[in-house]
Amino acid sequence: MATVQAVCLSEKKGTRKHEVPEIELRLGEGVVGDAHGDDPVRRVSLLAKESADKLRPLIPELKPGDFAENILTEGLVLYELPIGTRLKIGETELEVTQIGKECHQGCAIKQKTGDCVMPREGIFAEVITPGRIKPGDEIAIIKKYTAAVITVSDRCASGEREDKAGPLVQEILTEAGFDIVYTALVPDDTDKIKAELICCASEDTALIITTGGTGFAPRDVTPEATIAVCERLTPGIPEAMRAASLKITDRAMLSRAAAGIRSHSLIINLPGSPKAARENFEAIAPGLHHALEMLRGAPADCAKQISST
Repeated sequence: MATVQAVCLSEKKGTRKHEVPEIELRLGEGVVGDAHGDDPVRRVSLLAKESADKLRPLIPELKPGDFAENILTEGLVLYELPIGTRLKIGETELEVTQIGKECHQGCAIKQKTGDCVMPREGIFAEVITPGRIKPGDEIAIIKKYTAAVITVSDRCASGEREDKAGPLVQEILTEAGFDIVYTALVPDDTDKIKAELICCASEDTALIITTGGTGFAPRDVTPEATIAVCERLTPGIPEAMRAASLKITDRAMLSRAAAGIRSHSLIINLPGSPKAARENFEAIAPGLHHALEMLRGAPADCAKQISST
């Protein structure tokens, strides 16, 4: 299990970081109170204790922050993580943006020992989900799952209207760390919707999102098609979406969106409105990765380390 050993910051550039009880991470800012958050590629710095210990025989008095790291970790080989890897640390989520860095004319450690591990083995990350980090917090690699997006609309399928919801959902899923492996545009036809859902599930896609066809119109049949192909329903997901939407509009009560499981795929209906699709997805996004971890056989404890794909 990987954990946080220490958290550090420095109020001025050019000075060593010092250990603090906890740090706060903010979007577009990095570590609150740290002087290095203005670089969008290197807002948050991380170094493994295993890397720092390589120089401990030469500098026994090494302290957390001496390598200018914000987060000192243990139990994870940071420099082997691909750029784009997402890490869940405590209540936060980070995305790796850079491995190593150019040494600034030889830091104090390099001048003393002739070497420094930070340029080779330190990593940098951007804040995806803000929050606080403290020593003892567990670190998990968030697995990158595959996703398919199916737009259901007679008018879009016929070319009468541009599909705006489908591309928006693809963008949202990509931002959430999913790999889009399949997209489709089908009319409001139960058999065609079922065929697409079955095809996607058979291709071992982790998440299948539909958009459109969830209302009261006679040809709104996406929920029926979804229920027909699912082996197990997951009513809590559409319930959460409707509860969140009701805070915005009373028309949310008219949504008939469904969700369920087929094989190892999770199928979720989103509305056809781009605005509503985004609002609904944001309501369920925090729990999706954990849901897929359980569905696809990963440990139920989402704080455990998970292999990255």
